[in-house]
Amino acid sequence: MAFAKIATVEGAKVNYSLAPTAKKYTLRDNGFTETTSGNFQLIRPLDATPQSKEGFKLKITVAKDLQQVKMSITTANGLKSVNIFKDDTHVLLQEKFYFLMDGMIDRGLFVKVNN
Repeated sequence: MAFAKIATVEGAKVNYSLAPTAKKYTLRDNGFTETTSGNFQLIRPLDATPQSKEGFKLKITVAKDLQQVKMSITTANGLKSVNIFKDDTHVLLQEKFYFLMDGMIDRGLFVKVNN
């Protein structure tokens, strides 16, 4: 998956882009870590118990120039992208995804984009 100005996870109805207020320190303050290539990455579990090593994870990577982003929901090992929006079996995970993204919007990291 390549970086883009506007991104969302597979199946989601809402698109996101980086907010103009997003800065490197803002990303770090919200749990993003700097990768060896200079990008910023956040990996959050979507299951009810964060200590669990199973379940799906939200993975967001922000380019080092803070202009582009990519995001996906992956399996527990992070190797395969999954679509939690394809049916109603993952309603709780869908709500948690939107909750996490709304929190990042409130903190000035992302903005919703209409397509």
